[in-house]
Amino acid sequence: MNTKRLRLNPTLIALLLAVVLFIIGGLVHPGFANYFLAINILRLASFLGIVAAGQTLVIISGGEGIDLSVGSVITLGAILVYQISNGNNAMVLPALIIALAVGAAIGAINGLGITLLRIPPLVMTLGMAGVVQGLILVVTQGKLTGSTAPIMVSLISNPLVFAIPGVVLVWLILGAAMWALLERTPYGKRLFAVGVNRTTAKLSGVRVPAVLVVTYALSGILAALGGFVLLGYTQRVFLNLGSDYTLTSVAAVVVGGTILAGGQGSYFGTMAGSLVLTILTSLITTLLLPESIREIVFGAMLLLLLSFYGRQRRLRN
Repeated sequence: MNTKRLRLNPTLIALLLAVVLFIIGGLVHPGFANYFLAINILRLASFLGIVAAGQTLVIISGGEGIDLSVGSVITLGAILVYQISNGNNAMVLPALIIALAVGAAIGAINGLGITLLRIPPLVMTLGMAGVVQGLILVVTQGKLTGSTAPIMVSLISNPLVFAIPGVVLVWLILGAAMWALLERTPYGKRLFAVGVNRTTAKLSGVRVPAVLVVTYALSGILAALGGFVLLGYTQRVFLNLGSDYTLTSVAAVVVGGTILAGGQGSYFGTMAGSLVLTILTSLITTLLLPESIREIVFGAMLLLLLSFYGRQRRLRN
């Protein structure tokens, strides 16, 4: 029975798929499977993985929870750091704290709207995305002024150990923190309980609204952190900097095996899912295939994995 569980583990499946895609890339395009390209793939996967950490928590919480505001929060977080620090190393930490606080506030408002006003998560977070876009225009006044502090480039983009960039190390630390949060804290146990059945969780003494508000606040914090590290890589900001990460972060969570209905999942699976999507994107880009092919491949892969994971749950039951 233990062998079956290991063989059908979604995280293991995603990791094996990442390895297979990387090998296929090396076969169809010489030079794809080399150390430096692997490091670059890890770098790009880190940005997606950091944002998808918050999305993982939201989806585990159940109730059809998906945070559609993360793309806008990424952009706002990057813009705040860009303008507040303005190239000054000494201002990077205060700018980061402000960006994380704003992300937490936006996420908390999402959580309050969902719990107190009974607004469906998709509607609430989609509406908040529009509000944040408007807030971005207020903050920038239509002009993206500022600059990226040199220390951000040094710590995030430049190689630190064995040519591994700092953002990958940040991602690994976040992975350990997420494991501890989900598996070793009362919050993690309550989050899974809320995702499985909110009524049962409430009857068991879990303060469901508080758990949901904290969850969406954490999603906002992690999205803002994603904006911070993305700025250290791009060194510039754009009004649509984070837009590509909204649905991709959901896809990474799904590929990693977290159930959309809530109550079951892991961040290690999301990390593996982020790798799969990044390798697949890199392979399609290397082969000069059109965007339409990428969308078709992404959709087909999601359908296949969802079908397989559904069969896996039936086998375990």
